[in-house]
Amino acid sequence: MTRTRFGIFMPPFNAPATQNATTSLQRNVETIKLLDDLGYDEAWIGEHHSGGTEIIAEPIQFMCYVGALTKHIKLGPGVVSMPYHNPLWVADRIILADHLLRGRAMFGMGPGSLPTDAAMIGLEPKQLRPALDHDAGVVLDLIQGKMVTVKTDRYNLVDAQCQLAPYSDPLFDIAVAASTSPAGSMLAGRHGLGLLSLGALMREDMNLMHHHWNRVEAEAKKAGKTVNRDKWRLVGFMHLAETRKQAIEEVRYGLQHFVRYTQDVLALPTLRVTGKTFDEQLAWFTEGGVAVIGTPDDAIAHIKKLEAQSGGFGCYLMVANDFTNWDATRRHYELFARYVMPCFQPSQQRLLASENYAISRHAELDEKNGAAIQAWTDKHEIPAVKGTGAGPLGQR
Repeated sequence: MTRTRFGIFMPPFNAPATQNATTSLQRNVETIKLLDDLGYDEAWIGEHHSGGTEIIAEPIQFMCYVGALTKHIKLGPGVVSMPYHNPLWVADRIILADHLLRGRAMFGMGPGSLPTDAAMIGLEPKQLRPALDHDAGVVLDLIQGKMVTVKTDRYNLVDAQCQLAPYSDPLFDIAVAASTSPAGSMLAGRHGLGLLSLGALMREDMNLMHHHWNRVEAEAKKAGKTVNRDKWRLVGFMHLAETRKQAIEEVRYGLQHFVRYTQDVLALPTLRVTGKTFDEQLAWFTEGGVAVIGTPDDAIAHIKKLEAQSGGFGCYLMVANDFTNWDATRRHYELFARYVMPCFQPSQQRLLASENYAISRHAELDEKNGAAIQAWTDKHEIPAVKGTGAGPLGQR
């Protein structure tokens, strides 16, 4: 059995915007520290600059800070919006992070999802995917130690190179974000990279999920590259509680704030919740296959369904959000780690096999063990001394 990895994709959705930003960021930090303690594998942190909710502007800086507070969990920008940056500085920053995290760094690239971000630096949405398509090759060359000379309408590199080599050998995990357009899948396949499927679970029939990976494999074949499903990450919404009723009641806390963000603030048609009432909004998530709001058993069934329909993937990432209060959110992550993760990892099978073996021999060995204990006890029993027994102390 292969070991499925688990983690979070943290944009972060700190809604509503009236929250204290400092404490929201601290809660984001505490979330990753909790996941590290619970044995999660990965955390990806988004880059955003507008809208009032997704408030981490520099994910590599953030993950280096969190990296000093954690021990095991891998951390990556999910994703660096490449068209906003000079690729030389991006390459330099992620290599530095790889050293500071001693090999726990990952690297995610994307075009940028918030058009308000792009508008502030004079970029139109139609420019972003072509820019990513070009810049991905540039930043990969720089990370791999090549000297690059290239000029675009956004930057000019002249004999550019990174003075620091990566800490990781082989190179740290690199992935491209994919939503509904084929841009991310094509890029991942062309360069032999991993894939972060952000929008693949937005349809119940899972057609988009198949399109994501099929396109990766087709592009890889054309480019003569090798791709591995282990580097494919599916991203979805989830909240767990001991009962389904409890989980639904807990998301009443903040679901409406997230819905408002998607409907009125975030200019991203691919993530727009429909419905005006809580029940309508909840139905969009649960009946459309977008999210699991329920129990650990519901989560297990959902992930098994994804495995069967996808043909296999390496990691499932839950979207970090403020649907519930902090206590319920923390409990959700604990329930997932305790009951869901083991079902997809080899340790549970070995534990169950050991338990079943013990059960199968319980009666036989219980009898033998009891007899052996009694025999040894009888053999070494201390004989009673004459004249002792009950009575006043002076008569013994």
